[in-house]
Amino acid sequence: MNFLTKKENLISNQFLKKGYLVTKVENKNSLNFLREIIINASKKLLKINGANLNKIHKKLNINELNEFRVEVIRILNNNKLSRYHYFNIAREALYTLAGNELMMQKNINLSIQFPNDDTSLLPIHSDVWSGDSPFEINLWIPLVNCYKSKSMYILEEKDNEQFLKDIKKRKPSSSEKIYDLVKRKVKWLNVKYGEFLIFNQALPHGNIVNSELETRWSMNCRFKSYFSPYGDKKIGEFFLPITTRSMTKIGINFIHPFHKQ
Repeated sequence: MNFLTKKENLISNQFLKKGYLVTKVENKNSLNFLREIIINASKKLLKINGANLNKIHKKLNINELNEFRVEVIRILNNNKLSRYHYFNIAREALYTLAGNELMMQKNINLSIQFPNDDTSLLPIHSDVWSGDSPFEINLWIPLVNCYKSKSMYILEEKDNEQFLKDIKKRKPSSSEKIYDLVKRKVKWLNVKYGEFLIFNQALPHGNIVNSELETRWSMNCRFKSYFSPYGDKKIGEFFLPITTRSMTKIGINFIHPFHKQ
């Protein structure tokens, strides 16, 4: 029997059908908080007065991009409130789709993709193929409007079953050959600044060379239910609890008085 609310059922059914959800952020102040950290970090590192994220490729050489990105990630994650605000952007959607006792990835990731840059590609993949738990969900938040090749693609749930049969049968030897199997079926996601994307990371997804005239900035972070099965990434090493409920704390610390220790 399903005791979800009408709104929860609507969100859940859409997610189960497509494998992803794109909707408006739940707290714009939290989004602005994170964007301000990144803009201030960019201005400091590049020694500029203003930072137009869409045009940051005009202020930075491509061979300096990865070092710059790593430093921005460090600054972002050094702020003790960053993870709270990240979660707060999609709190209710995460509760609906993954549960209300959640684990969150220890660090927020940041992707920066310059126009025509072939060094920042993420070939087609499923996170579960490399050891992640199928119980994890990925919250992807753009810092600029992301569209067409400036965004990411995903293979929707309705096409995934046939895709899995195809790769078992054909046994493609590279990510390029895997992409060839689905490139006409993948869905390019249009996610504006002020929206977020939650997706099932078990579905094949990735990006290609950004052929637009603007730089892509996007953050991503994984969440999972506290008591769902873990893959290679464990509590403490990769995930930390963020919404542990009272009875869980009581149960974890309970010692039976008549059992031997």
